[in-house]
Amino acid sequence: MYKHILVPIAFDHERDVNEALGIARALSEEGGKITALHVMDEVPAYVAQYLPEGRLEENMAELKERLAKELEGKDGVEPVVISGHPGHSIIEYAKDNDVDCIVVASHRPGIQDYFLGSTAARVVRHAACSVHVCR
Repeated sequence: MYKHILVPIAFDHERDVNEALGIARALSEEGGKITALHVMDEVPAYVAQYLPEGRLEENMAELKERLAKELEGKDGVEPVVISGHPGHSIIEYAKDNDVDCIVVASHRPGIQDYFLGSTAARVVRHAACSVHVCR
């Protein structure tokens, strides 16, 4: 059983977060911690300079609110929103926060994975902790 489980949540795909959270609860030890993490893609500096002042902070606040709403009624799950590249940021967050298991959802494999890769594949290959992939 795991003490701290990380469940990355992406809003750009229509996925049911209940499956991943259910798996996290099943793998969690009594009193274990579950963190739901959304990674907001970083906006390049050459684009950010043209955004209205405070827009990035507003986006972050909106995402935090959306994640909290998604997790309503799911006791014991801490919502966290960070900014960065999803694959790298998930791995770094896990390392920096003593996560001992990541439960990540993956889409059905297709030809695009051979050219673009996926966040789940990057996490599986590079995470220092256990990774459970659900489809």
